Amino acid sequence: MADPRFFPLAGPFSLSTLAEVAQAEVAADADPSAAFEDVAPLHVAGPHTVSFLDNKKYIGAFTESRAGACIVHPDLAGRAPAGMALLLTPEPYRAYARVAAAFHPTPAVEPGVHPAAVVDSSAVMGEGVRVDAGAVIGARAEIGAATHIGPNAVIGDGVVIGAHCVVGANASISHTITGSGVLIYPGCRIGQDGFGFAMGAKGHLKVPQLGRVIIGDDVEIGANTTIDRGAGPDTVIGSGCRIDNLVQIGHNVQLGRGCVLVAQSGVAGSSKLGDFVVLGGQVGVSGHVSVGSGAQIAAQAGVMREVEPGGVVMGYPAKPIKEFWREVAAVKQLAARKGK
Repeated sequence: MADPRFFPLAGPFSLSTLAEVAQAEVAADADPSAAFEDVAPLHVAGPHTVSFLDNKKYIGAFTESRAGACIVHPDLAGRAPAGMALLLTPEPYRAYARVAAAFHPTPAVEPGVHPAAVVDSSAVMGEGVRVDAGAVIGARAEIGAATHIGPNAVIGDGVVIGAHCVVGANASISHTITGSGVLIYPGCRIGQDGFGFAMGAKGHLKVPQLGRVIIGDDVEIGANTTIDRGAGPDTVIGSGCRIDNLVQIGHNVQLGRGCVLVAQSGVAGSSKLGDFVVLGGQVGVSGHVSVGSGAQIAAQAGVMREVEPGGVVMGYPAKPIKEFWREVAAVKQLAARKGK
């Protein structure tokens, strides 16, 4: 069970209420009125907690679990231990997310500006905004309703932050316009100069970076991630994107809707990712490259040329996944022959 010092608990909830929340079906032999107090992993769950099974690797833990209820795919319902109430759904993990959020809802923002914050008199503050100690909000900045600016965060002159956003501690944001429901985690750096120079033997002459960062709605940007503003065109982060910790996004990059960028990946300047592209951990995308919608890039791949929509690539340089594994198999066979 979650530590109540950090995660306030709601509930208890009946199984029928949880089924409605989860958009799941109560199994026929379960008691819809049974009450549950929290969520917990399979191996530690007890009679009054709810767990879930989404990966067949954990069927053993599922069959031995003491959870009072479990969210599970209908195809695996027959593996449940006796007495376990089941919530049946083809998407157990999404259902669990809804149930966990019901037990541990995001606390409402308590509005107010801390006396130790510095807010320019020309800044526009929406209703219900919270600004924590040490935060700085610059001239002409606009902060949307019910947005929370964390301690020591810096919002630069003219920046627009939408409604119901969270800017984490020590983040800095300049030259940026965000939509609503954006979560910017601690230590992010957004809107700083792009890495643009006219290189030459007489020295590298800095090129003014005159674009912005445009962030859509419902975007999450992980801790210590950096997003450079555009050099002329804007850097664009599409609605629904999920960006992990320690990601680097260069100037003029455009991400489509719903992209997922895992930790330590990087996208060099002027590259374009279509909708719902996934970059695994430590993927590098070189500059001026297009990655088609729905493409998946395996961890540590180096993308140096265009990837077609829906393509799945891996390796360095990145290549179609079947081609990559054929080459691995061929090298293995050659090594085996040489060793004989």
